[in-house]
Amino acid sequence: MLSALLFPTNLIISVFFAAILPSFIVLLSNIAINLGKISSYYEINYLCKLLIIEKSSSNFKKLSKLTKQNTKQNMWDLCREIIK
Repeated sequence: MLSALLFPTNLIISVFFAAILPSFIVLLSNIAINLGKISSYYEINYLCKLLIIEKSSSNFKKLSKLTKQNTKQNMWDLCREIIK
């Protein structure tokens, strides 16, 4: 008799967790993706400021990998737009 009374509660709890767990995973994934975008924005901003001060080839390479720009002129144009 006691187990019959607890069964609906256990069912409700399991359905609740089955609905909440995927939502929580999607939410955490979305947060991780957005933090990655924010991080790369700040890294590009930092590298552009560093590039204006110190024009080293390693800074050009790092910025090229992040922005997928091939020429130095394109990177300069991008940095001018970002620094404004």
